Amino acid sequence: MKKILLLSDTHSYIDDQILKYVKLADEVWHAGDIGDLIVSDTIKKLKPLRAVYGNIDNKDIRTEFPLNNRFTIENVDVWITHIGGYPNRYDARIKEEIQKNPPRIFITGHSHILKVMNDKKLNLLHFNPGAAGKHGFHQVRTMLRFSIDNSKIENLEVIELSKRV
Repeated sequence: MKKILLLSDTHSYIDDQILKYVKLADEVWHAGDIGDLIVSDTIKKLKPLRAVYGNIDNKDIRTEFPLNNRFTIENVDVWITHIGGYPNRYDARIKEEIQKNPPRIFITGHSHILKVMNDKKLNLLHFNPGAAGKHGFHQVRTMLRFSIDNSKIENLEVIELSKRV
């Protein structure tokens, strides 16, 4: 079993609230707009990190992390990308591939809007953890936490951090 912390859109911001949850996870997944390598380096000192770069990320972050991160964990196919859309509105860049070869979990960031959706046509779960940083229009900073245990995705929890000020 793996306990996963999923976050996105930190925009160079990391604090003790985020790190408290990092310490409780087995792995941390970041869906882009990291903002500064200080964020990813801080996380990596504590837990394994799987991440992608987002549209605001500089060349250093783009050198370290891919645009798409597709992997299998606990027999679950996972695809993380920053801008990918959501069920019935997938981004043109990924639409053909996701329809041809859908993952079990499809994760995006970018919108700063927390979403958990079931795509019944493609038999996948879509997660967008919202934004954990302070930059953007969102009012409350959010993350997701869940576990994957031998193909089962369980214990999904929305984490609301402090209000964005």
